[in-house]
Order: sequence, then structure tokens, then C-alpha cells
Amino acid sequence: MPYVLVRDDITKMNVDFIVNPSNTLLEKGAGTSGMIFDAAGETDLETVCISLRPVPLTQAVHTPAFDLPSRHILHVAVPTFGFHLQSDRALLMETYNHALMLADKLNARTIAFPLLGSGANGYPKEMAFDIANKAITAYLQRHDITVYLVLFDQEAVEVSRKIKASVQHFIDQHYVDQAEKHYKRRNRRLDIQMAPRVVEEGQFEFEVNEMRSLDDVLLELEESFSERLLRFIDQKGMTDVDAYKGANIDRRLFSKIRTNKEYQPQKKTVFAFAISLRLNLDEAKDLLQAAGYSLSRSSKFDVIMEYFLVNEVYDLMEVNETLFAFDQPILGA
Repeated sequence: MPYVLVRDDITKMNVDFIVNPSNTLLEKGAGTSGMIFDAAGETDLETVCISLRPVPLTQAVHTPAFDLPSRHILHVAVPTFGFHLQSDRALLMETYNHALMLADKLNARTIAFPLLGSGANGYPKEMAFDIANKAITAYLQRHDITVYLVLFDQEAVEVSRKIKASVQHFIDQHYVDQAEKHYKRRNRRLDIQMAPRVVEEGQFEFEVNEMRSLDDVLLELEESFSERLLRFIDQKGMTDVDAYKGANIDRRLFSKIRTNKEYQPQKKTVFAFAISLRLNLDEAKDLLQAAGYSLSRSSKFDVIMEYFLVNEVYDLMEVNETLFAFDQPILGA
């Protein structure tokens, strides 16, 4: 855990393993495979691959990464769509599982996949994305590894037209490109406030509030984010593991949050826990406030998150797919 959607060039991913979609002979192919060979150093990589072939369909082997920023390359023999009829989906699922199991066996902490099968192998992008989601999320329920799914574009992301249209309508109604004209800024309280009061015509009297010491103010501090989060977890009857896995948060990060009362999370981390804990809008605002944030109508990201909270949609994958489709940061790690 966690699972991260990324729009990037996989050859630039600084991870333990990147995955090369190959064939049973581990030959350099077009598209992603060709890019990986070129970036790693074609001659060196081909020499190693020749010594490892053939590789059974759906199986994986690993090689050095040579000139790539990743530490290793996992080469997987990807099935071709339409050759196996009813087993097409199952074979591609197996391909992901075998790659993940080998990475785990080699003590990987991070691995980056391209969208397997969606290029020359002929899988429709939407199907390939659905299979990737199911395979990766199922594996992460039982194992602790960070998985990146690296996409070149948004076409593969399977956000239903109905949801995307609803979110767009919500954005159109609420989003403001610049700060709202009547945006309410939190007033800073002065130690001394003076308010004129008319006593007689032409005369004014000022009320002076007594200056408070810093110690007095600090005694009134509210719960920290960490304290409020743990309280919500207890109130919702969830375990810590349920909470951080449901939020797509790494176990090590959650440990920092739990042990450090002063931990300052990113805003997307707060929203991730709000989705995981199935908080309503008011509860989510409460958790945001504890972290020093608020919902802003001048932020497209905030407006999209408000849409999901208002409509009580708590499927994190659906939320992240929508955020990705609208070019916004995804929740979790």
C-alpha cells in the first residue's frame, strides 16, 4: 500500500522496479518496451534478455536497469487480446500478480507498471485499466508495497460519463477561477479591540478588552489533526489498518501520524481519511479544520471533493479516477 495513478514517462520513474511489457522471447518491442530498451541501453539489456528467454506467458523475470533511474526491470510476457477468448481477462490479471509476487520476493518497496496489454497486445484501454485496478487493489489488500500505474493520457481512465458530467456540473455551479468576491477571511483577533460607543452627541467612549496572556490562549487549543483523526477512527468502529488502507496511505506514514500529535498532513491526506472513514461533509470540515485547512470554492480540487462528500460517494478508486480525469492530485500517498 498505496496505489498511485501517475501521468509520466515510465523510464523516468525512480522506483525499485519498472515493468517492461514484453513477449515470451523478451524482445524489444514498439511503444513502452522500445522506450525502456532505448533508455536502459539497448545492447546491454538485449544481451541479458537473450540469456533469460523464453519466458512462459504471464510470467516475469528481472534484469538490471542499466541507465534507467529505477533499480531493476521486471519483464513480463503479456498475453494478446483475442487469442484466448474467455481467458483474456484472467491471463492479464495473472500477469500483474506474477510481476507483483516477484517484486515482493525481491523485497521491492516500490514498483511502476505501464498499462499492460493496452498497446500492441490489443486490449481495449478501458478493459486494460479495469483489470489493472482490480489486480493491483486486490494484491495490496494482502501485501505492503507501493504500486504506481503510469499512464500517458487520461483516455484509459474509466470514469463513467454520468459521474463525470455530474462532477462537471457541480464544478460549473461552485468553482470560481479567482477568489470569491465575498470570500470570508478568518479575522485575526487583536489582543486589544477598541469599539467606539456614542455616550452623548459628539462624544465617544471606547471599550477596551483586557489583554490575554499567551499562556491563556494556548490553554484553549483544540484537538490536533492526529487526535481528531484517532477519535473519528474510534467513533466509526474501525481499526487503524482499516483506516489507513481505506485511505490509500502507507503504513509508515500512518505510524508517524499516530505517534506525532503535531503532525501536519497534506490536504489530500486529510481528504483521503475523510473518504476512508465515510465522513459526512460537516465531519470532513471538522477534520480539515484540525489540520489547518478549509474547503475553498476557488480550488477545483476542493470542489470535486465537496461533490463526493455531499453525495456520500466513498469509493476511493472512483474518487481518484475522477480526480485524475480532471487533472487534480489523487488521494493517498
